[in-house]
Amino acid sequence: MAEFICRLGTPAGEVVTRTVEAVGAQEARVRLESEGFRVFAVTPPKTAGVAALTRRGGKGIGARFKANDFLLFNQQLAALLRAGIPILQAITMLRKRSQSAGLSMVLADVEDKIRGGMALSQAFAAQGAVFPRIYTASILAGERSGALDDVLDRYVNYMRRSVGLRRKIRGALAYPTMLLIASFGMVTFLTVYVVPRMSNLFEGFGRNKLPVLTLIVTGISSWMSVNFWWLLPLLIVAIIALVLWFRTPSGRLIFDRTVLRLPLVGKLLQHVAVAQATRSLATLLAGGITLVESWEIAAESITNLELRRRSSAILPMVREGRSFTESLEAAGWMPELAIDMIGVGERSGSLREMLDEVSAFYDSESEVKLEQLTTTIEPAILIVMGGVVVTILLSIYLPIISAISNATVTR
Repeated sequence: MAEFICRLGTPAGEVVTRTVEAVGAQEARVRLESEGFRVFAVTPPKTAGVAALTRRGGKGIGARFKANDFLLFNQQLAALLRAGIPILQAITMLRKRSQSAGLSMVLADVEDKIRGGMALSQAFAAQGAVFPRIYTASILAGERSGALDDVLDRYVNYMRRSVGLRRKIRGALAYPTMLLIASFGMVTFLTVYVVPRMSNLFEGFGRNKLPVLTLIVTGISSWMSVNFWWLLPLLIVAIIALVLWFRTPSGRLIFDRTVLRLPLVGKLLQHVAVAQATRSLATLLAGGITLVESWEIAAESITNLELRRRSSAILPMVREGRSFTESLEAAGWMPELAIDMIGVGERSGSLREMLDEVSAFYDSESEVKLEQLTTTIEPAILIVMGGVVVTILLSIYLPIISAISNATVTR
C-alpha cells in the first residue's frame, strides 16, 4: 500500500486535500469517486522528497509584498483553518481583504491553481522565488500530516523571530549610516566649496609663507573642484558597477567571504546565520520532514553565501550515515557551543527542541554583537570624520592666524 495526496471536490462544493492509502493511483481515484467525491488530482507523495517537490519550478507572476503583510496573511490563514473554513474559501477571503496589491495578485494566481486541481503547496511553489522554500515545504508537510493550521502557527512564530531580528539590525545600523552620509557630505562641501574660496584669500600671502598643511589641503581641494563634474559621474558609475558585481554569484561570494573576516562584523554574521539555520531546521523537523531534506532547505535561509556553501556541503556526509553533529563540525563554521548543544539534542532524541534553544540563544547573542558593533562604529565615524573636518579648518585658519601674528609683531 502506498500513500497518495488527493485533491478533491466535496458534494458541498468545497475543495479539500486528503491522504489516502491504496495499491495504486487508479484504486484511490475509484474509491474516492464511489464515496461521492470529485477527484481533481492524485499525487503519490513518496515519488519525490519534500526538497525536490518544493524546488522553484516556475517564475510566478513576479509580484512583491512586504514581510509584515505576509506574516499577517499566515496568521489569518491559520486562524481560518482552525475555525474549519476550507482552504480555497480562506484564500479567497484573505485575497479580498488584503491591503497589499502584490500579495493580492499572488493569492489570485494561487486561488486559480487550487481551482485547477493543484494542492496548496504546489500552488505556492509555482510562484517561484516569491515564497521561500521553507514555507512551501512546511505547507506540504502540513498537507501530509493533516495539521496544516499547526504547521502555519509554527511558521508564523518562525517568521516573527526572523522579521524581528532583521528589524533590529536595520534599526541599529540606520544611525551610523546617516552619520556617515552626513559627515561625507560635510567634508565634500568644505573641500569643493569653502576651501577654494579661501584659497583666493591666500594668494596674497605667497606660497612660501603658507603652512605645509594648507598647501596640501588647498592642492587637493583645487584638484577636486576643477575635476568635480567628471569625478561625480565616475563615482556614480563605479558604485553602480560595484553593486551589480556584488549581485553576481561570484561577486557576492567574494564579498561574503571578506565580511566574515572583519572584526565584530564576522561574529555578528556568524551568529545570525546560526540562528537562521537552526530556527529553519527546527520548524521543518516539527512538520515531520526528514533531517536531510530539512537541512537542504534550511541552508537556503542563510543569507551569507560562504556559510550557505559550507552548510550545503555537509549533506553528502549525512546521507552517508555520519551523525548530523559530526557533519556540522566538519563544515567548520558553526561555534563549538552550538555544535555541543545540537549534539546533546541529537543523542537524547530531542533535536528539534534543542534547535529551538540554540536559535533563541544565538538570537540574543546576535543582539549583543549588534550593540557592540554600533557602539564601536559610531565613535569611530565621529573620530575619523571629525579629524578630517578639523584638519580642513586648521588649514584655513593657520595662515590667517600667522598673518595676524606677523602684523602684531610688525607694529
